[in-house]
Amino acid sequence: MPDWSINAVGHTERFTEAYLKGDTRVAAREFDLARAETARTGRPGLVARIELTRCAAQVASLVFEPCAGFEPLRADAGDAERAYARYLAGERLDAADAALLPPQHRAGALPPADDPFARLIAAGVRLRRAEASPAVVQQAVDTASAQGWRRPLLAWLGVQARLADERGDTDEAARLRRRMDLAGVKR
Repeated sequence: MPDWSINAVGHTERFTEAYLKGDTRVAAREFDLARAETARTGRPGLVARIELTRCAAQVASLVFEPCAGFEPLRADAGDAERAYARYLAGERLDAADAALLPPQHRAGALPPADDPFARLIAAGVRLRRAEASPAVVQQAVDTASAQGWRRPLLAWLGVQARLADERGDTDEAARLRRRMDLAGVKR
């Protein structure tokens, strides 16, 4: 395996972990390094995958912004990358496009707990589509909490608190906000 590929994988993994932990400075540096390693190849599809990883981390953390870094690459990206971008955007996919998704996202169900990043991405897509049941929200909270991923944990706890407010359950909403305060503390 070429050095650029090994380096890109390492930087991408460190970006994802730092982003989900809420370490913005490290995440930005690792993302830039991952993108630079893949850009050296001149292959838009590879750079598109790095950009989609960033968008996936945002979706897992309920940051529903356009995947701006992918857009300039869309025309030269492969069908699989374009299908994944549409999936992350919450669009409905036909069977042919769904078959192009990463395997953990093809079934329609939440991926298993042993793939926590994919599980949070799928839950985020469901929330974006307004299809996330309270059970899905709870699974996302549990997943982010078990990993110690502050950014998605705070986002998903916020969803739970909003749902508690909507039900009129002020005690539960207050408990969830206390948990958010605890998780949000950086030392």
